[in-house]
Amino acid sequence: MIQRDEFRFEIPASGAMRVPAVIFADADLIRGMDAKVQEQICNVASLPGIVEAAYAMPDAHWGYGFPIGGVAAFDPEQGGVVSAGGVGFDISCGVRTLHSGLTMAELGPHQMRLADELYRSIPAGLGSHGKLHLNHKGMIGMLRGGAQWAVEMGYGESGDLEYIEEQGCMAGAEPSRVSAKARERQRGEMGTLGSGNHYLEVQRVAEIYSHEKARSFRLHLDEIVISIHCGSRGLGHQIGAEFLKEMAVSAAGYGITLPDRELACAPIRSPLGKQYLGAMRAAVNCALANRQIITHLTRQTFDEVFPGIRLSLVYDVSHNTCKLERHPVGDRETDLFIHRKGATRACGPGHPDLPPAYREAGQPVLIGGSMGTASYILCGSETSEQRAFSSACHGAGRALSRRQASKRCRSRELIDELAAKGILIRSPSLRGIAEESPIAYKDVRAVVDAAERAGLARKVARLEPVICIKG
Repeated sequence: MIQRDEFRFEIPASGAMRVPAVIFADADLIRGMDAKVQEQICNVASLPGIVEAAYAMPDAHWGYGFPIGGVAAFDPEQGGVVSAGGVGFDISCGVRTLHSGLTMAELGPHQMRLADELYRSIPAGLGSHGKLHLNHKGMIGMLRGGAQWAVEMGYGESGDLEYIEEQGCMAGAEPSRVSAKARERQRGEMGTLGSGNHYLEVQRVAEIYSHEKARSFRLHLDEIVISIHCGSRGLGHQIGAEFLKEMAVSAAGYGITLPDRELACAPIRSPLGKQYLGAMRAAVNCALANRQIITHLTRQTFDEVFPGIRLSLVYDVSHNTCKLERHPVGDRETDLFIHRKGATRACGPGHPDLPPAYREAGQPVLIGGSMGTASYILCGSETSEQRAFSSACHGAGRALSRRQASKRCRSRELIDELAAKGILIRSPSLRGIAEESPIAYKDVRAVVDAAERAGLARKVARLEPVICIKG
């Protein structure tokens, strides 16, 4: 591995690799990464039709096939592929952040009540179900329409859609490609957080790094914001599992030699590739609708505690997707399929896909910390496109497995420790709290600093949690 600069490490193409592998990190983060990250990103670099390089973000850690924090672009004109493992099982898992207009002083006397009411209102945990149960027509409408469908059903307002990636609905969704089993798993799960690292956090804007960018995003020091982190629940997992199996079986027939069965893929223009993209886009819409419904429930809860309050969107961005985007390759603009697994889009200033209010500043990049630690809002920078197809990290990145974390953390002690710091935790699972404890994750400050100094995105604000509803 060659260190190109302080925050860019490159593994030159060799053997089956078609392009180099690049890891954005500092030396300490590199040393802390498990060895599988380098192995996996090199395997990604061997896939057909990959363009420029296979990239790993500063929070990268071992995943299924692709490392989590992996980014790769594929050209369909060059036999490029789509990989279910390059998107992940929790399709379109992402973060949405909301303004409240409240300050910490205004929230403080109501913090306990708000924590209890949010925990009561937002179903969380493994297998959690909500009050909304979709019939066949509702399921098809949701898979096709995403957050746009949710707004039409009364879950939110049309102004929300401007501040959601894809304006709340990913084109090209094909509900018919979503299996009956996947639909059945999702029928009662809309408006729920689920388990694992998903959460709803009430946070305080603790530090502003760029006052100009913060003004563009309508962020103010000491303001209370709300961040929702969840995805497509059981539906996305089922789609991922089904297509991974089918892609693994079919790879040889497409002339693809897999360096790792977990990298199962299909040519973008093959029938199987098109079928997966149709199902995956439907799962993206499921996640967007899910976060929209949770936003509605959150608004109702805040209105009970703070009558008349209005929660508006900062932004909503996904971090487990494969998207068709135009990017410069050499001297021409090219249509590429960008896999981001545990990575977020980070469009720089002037990008036409951004809301007019953000076009001058660049796209908000929402980076969640671990439970009890800070989260960050960054923005796409002028150099984002040149670094990794306008991509940045999505979180802190795991340092310990869930099993390791649960052995080393005592949940009740952690809850008490965080409460003493003014952070209230509500969760149906003590084991889940242990698995997601701060010791399980890398230092999010180091990850964010590396992302900024590598030119992936620029810091705007640091958010500190005051309430965490944990799945």
